[in-house]
Amino acid sequence: MTSLLLMLLAGCTTAPQWAFDLRDVPPLKLDGQLYSYDPDSPDLKDPGILQVTPEMREFVEAYTGDSNNSHNKLMSLHRAIKGQGALAMHYDPFADGTAAQAFARGSANCLSYAHMFTALAREAGLNARYQWIEVRPEWHRMGERVAVRLHVNVQVKMRDSTEYMVDIDPLNRNEVAGARLMSDREGFALYYNNLAMNALADDRPVFAWKQLVRGLHQAPGLSQLWVNLGAIYRYAGQYPEAEQAYFHALEIDDSDRSAMNNLVVLYELQGRSNEQHYWEDRLERYRNLNPYYHASLGDVAMEEEDWETAYDHYAEAAKMQPDDGLLIYSKGLAAHQLGKIDEAEHLISRAIEKAAFQVEKQRYRVQLKIIREEQAAAL
Repeated sequence: MTSLLLMLLAGCTTAPQWAFDLRDVPPLKLDGQLYSYDPDSPDLKDPGILQVTPEMREFVEAYTGDSNNSHNKLMSLHRAIKGQGALAMHYDPFADGTAAQAFARGSANCLSYAHMFTALAREAGLNARYQWIEVRPEWHRMGERVAVRLHVNVQVKMRDSTEYMVDIDPLNRNEVAGARLMSDREGFALYYNNLAMNALADDRPVFAWKQLVRGLHQAPGLSQLWVNLGAIYRYAGQYPEAEQAYFHALEIDDSDRSAMNNLVVLYELQGRSNEQHYWEDRLERYRNLNPYYHASLGDVAMEEEDWETAYDHYAEAAKMQPDDGLLIYSKGLAAHQLGKIDEAEHLISRAIEKAAFQVEKQRYRVQLKIIREEQAAAL
């Protein structure tokens, strides 16, 4: 199901810039052959990621052509895409592709849906842009590993500056840590990145390498692409080149957990224990300085009804991220369980002020009402 939400999420920034030259990328050495990047290669033809087909143009005209109001156009387009009587678009995590491919197929993942909706919205005269959603890191129960997720949707800005975000597979609010607008080139880079990772999974490293270099040519400031390039070099046994790629990623984003994890794996493969332990220590320090790690420990403690421990972890998380309404709310829940009623009321009231979405505010208000009713009943 697709989602169209009035966007209240703050903290949008721009991506870092990164100087790039194709000549800086080492060639791929595999099975005794040397592969260099040739932008004129037949398998690197322009896929037309945002190209609008005649069928797509007719679709836009049919559902938005009779309106001059941008808000009505957006709502009509959104209903037509997700409605059972029109396009009936459905979510498929494996449905990569261009805007035209997603439209013709009737299924998409978050990225291909972003391509498609951006193309259709712009055809309708709407101001649509890619948006990167920063997903909170997820540690498994022992806190040793971290899952890294990427999510992309679309922001549509109205003439009155009202902003909406459109998403085929919307995240829960407690999964979102922030957002930033993306350039078209970044959106294209992620398309090539997905092609590369699918090719690598199919044991086609040469095609994967070419697509990743192509993606880096579009957006060299995306650290994730450098990490994935390093994975291909490691696959090919080019350990120095892999190491270089991981360090490029860390120069762009010195907190890139995936780059650190990959360095640990690389150094373990090479028996370079000193470097391996150094990056293991860096990962542990990063983990302990990350508010969402402490929040995950608080969640575990709440499940075990260890309210004091939960309170301490949420307090630490909220201290690190004082503007995160969910962390403040979680601390308030733990305070409530400890009988700290006045503090719980204060914290949940603050959480309501900090909440980014109306549905989030409403959930907090319900909990605050429950606490106040319990307190009144106890008098």
